[in-house]
Amino acid sequence: MVNGWVECPITEVLKPNGIKIGPFGSQLKKEMLLSDGVYRVYGQENVYAHDFNIGDRYLTREHFNRLNSCEILPGDFVMSTMGTIGKCAIVPTTIQRGIMDSHLIRLRFDEKKVRSDYILQLFSDQFHYLSDQTARLAVGGIMDGLSVGIVSRLNVIYPESIEEQGKIIKTLSEVDKLIFDQQKLIRKKKNVRQGTMQRLLTGKNRLQGFSSEWKDTTLGKICNIKDGTHQTPYYVECGIPFYSVETVTNDDFSHVKYISLEEHERLTSSYKIENGDVLMTRIGSIGKGKYVDWNPNASFYVSLALLKFRGNKPLANFIALLTGTEEFQKEAELHSLHFAIPTKINLGQISDIRVRIPADESEIKTIITMLNDMGSEIKRLEQKLNKYKQLKQGMMEELLTGKVRLV
Repeated sequence: MVNGWVECPITEVLKPNGIKIGPFGSQLKKEMLLSDGVYRVYGQENVYAHDFNIGDRYLTREHFNRLNSCEILPGDFVMSTMGTIGKCAIVPTTIQRGIMDSHLIRLRFDEKKVRSDYILQLFSDQFHYLSDQTARLAVGGIMDGLSVGIVSRLNVIYPESIEEQGKIIKTLSEVDKLIFDQQKLIRKKKNVRQGTMQRLLTGKNRLQGFSSEWKDTTLGKICNIKDGTHQTPYYVECGIPFYSVETVTNDDFSHVKYISLEEHERLTSSYKIENGDVLMTRIGSIGKGKYVDWNPNASFYVSLALLKFRGNKPLANFIALLTGTEEFQKEAELHSLHFAIPTKINLGQISDIRVRIPADESEIKTIITMLNDMGSEIKRLEQKLNKYKQLKQGMMEELLTGKVRLV
């Protein structure tokens, strides 16, 4: 252990009776909840969002008084027990009076030993300290949720000096601000691009120099539509990429499953994904398109449709962008199988989806260029954000283990 540092059970740095879980169903019943009131009920959604103003669950004074042992106060450390387990937050000073539900655990630290905001960094999902421990404590290799018993068995590592803890917090918080500001800028840029897409791709706003009429058509008239294999293939550790609906919805074509070359060649005997095609989601999530602007050597599942635009790449790119508008999503929903579980749209219905497109191909190209330039700027900002996150992870590895000292 580094000189001046301590690693000990979390129970040794808590105040007496410093750990508490929220009331379970028999104590906090749905019929007790109000849609408005003075006393709130907080849950994991508040921790995920780091926002204790959201939510619409309230209690009467009588029910609050009966459950006030589960009250959370400004400065309390709370942790999610279900869903994305181990998400942490510190209750803000502006909190409205209320209790936590059974999906939160409240911890009250002895601030003379360790600061709550230091533990917030130590247990951050950007660092591995908490996740390493919950993985070891998981029964049968699966962690369904946290309990008081599991949390009580966690360890913490920290410098004995409160001053050193403060310096670590200050240093990491400065990087957190860079990350927060970058995320805020990205959200703003995405909102601006989305609004621009909504106006330009539907013809509500026209770019200067273009005045020709737009034409109404259907997808079936401007492209050929095929679906992927209906059989779940045998996956291999490495090989040919196999795309599914999640690939498109997450816009992540790097982290995919793989199939063998032999199976790929069998599956693509009647179709092949090519540069200039569009992949569109059709089962589960419907109507989200991705323009293929690379040369893929891949197969895809039945949850996706392949749209081939007969060599017209600008039109394909335009349609892929158009799928992100409210108008297209409403049109796709209109043609979907409303009673299917999961939500589904057949190839024939995709063919019937109506679209409006510029008659002048130069207008199509100009719109695409503008939107793609905005998209490229967002990608550059996201790359910068990833660098900030990597910087923080490196700093946490050094500062939260005592490898680098701020004394």
